[in-house]
Amino acid sequence: MPTGSPVDGFRLTYDRHGSPTAGRPTVVLLHGWPGDRTDLDAVAARLAGDHDVLVPDLRGFGESDKHHEDPATAYGPDAQARSVAGLADELGLTDLVVAGYDVGSRVAQQLGRDRGDLTRAIVVAPPAPGVGRRVLAEGPMREFWYQAFHQLDLAEELVDGSTTAARAYVKHFWSHWSGPDFTPDDARLDHLASVYGPAGAFVASVGWYRAGGGMVARSLAEQAPDPADRLAVPTTFVWPEHDPLFPREWSDRLDEFFSDVTVIPVDGVGHFVPVEAPEAFTAAVAHVADLHSTAGGSR
Repeated sequence: MPTGSPVDGFRLTYDRHGSPTAGRPTVVLLHGWPGDRTDLDAVAARLAGDHDVLVPDLRGFGESDKHHEDPATAYGPDAQARSVAGLADELGLTDLVVAGYDVGSRVAQQLGRDRGDLTRAIVVAPPAPGVGRRVLAEGPMREFWYQAFHQLDLAEELVDGSTTAARAYVKHFWSHWSGPDFTPDDARLDHLASVYGPAGAFVASVGWYRAGGGMVARSLAEQAPDPADRLAVPTTFVWPEHDPLFPREWSDRLDEFFSDVTVIPVDGVGHFVPVEAPEAFTAAVAHVADLHSTAGGSR
């Protein structure tokens, strides 16, 4: 688990699997909240035989740096994307397929906007743009309560610095957001408690929401760009059936935001697609990586 050089003072801890192959892009896997880079273990193991795979902990998560700084400048999508790009630059990587879910999905999309020179393609589970005021409906608001809660000092007082509280808190989301056939096991919850429980760890992780990365604020502020300004990097959404945060009908406006977008439905699973359905997520990533290898025809 090496650590990259600092970007804005933040070092990212990462795992590297497989080995670089001439003409093939490196796959970068990005985790969500409340998780860490181990969310992608099963996907990385499946890809490693044929691909170079990089799996970092994002800023404020896992074993990466957690600094008490203004979230707006330190933990937002652009800051997270800078760290991922900085790590890729440090490792001499020039062609990436970036994949992820939840926070990792937003960071992948931001990286595509900010570093189109580096990013060949994106493969993500939701969130996605185009939700708009639908986020204020009764059903979504029942689900997104935690994003307002994370803005409060009370969240830090109740959860931060307590392994017991952190375990109970993350268990709720891993149980409630997952599909009907998935139950997080004790080993998984114990691991997450160990990384979210230390003093400062939980509050660092919610820096993403305090930076304005939450779904409600983002959806209400979002406007479709001019067609020429749509995200040009080819993007694939692996959209689960049972995600209570992002119903499939919210994929209806993707063409307004992406110039080249594909939706792959994955039945039977919930929010944590790479964990619940690693075979399906791996297949989507491998297919896109093959398309963007030299043999498959790069852009």
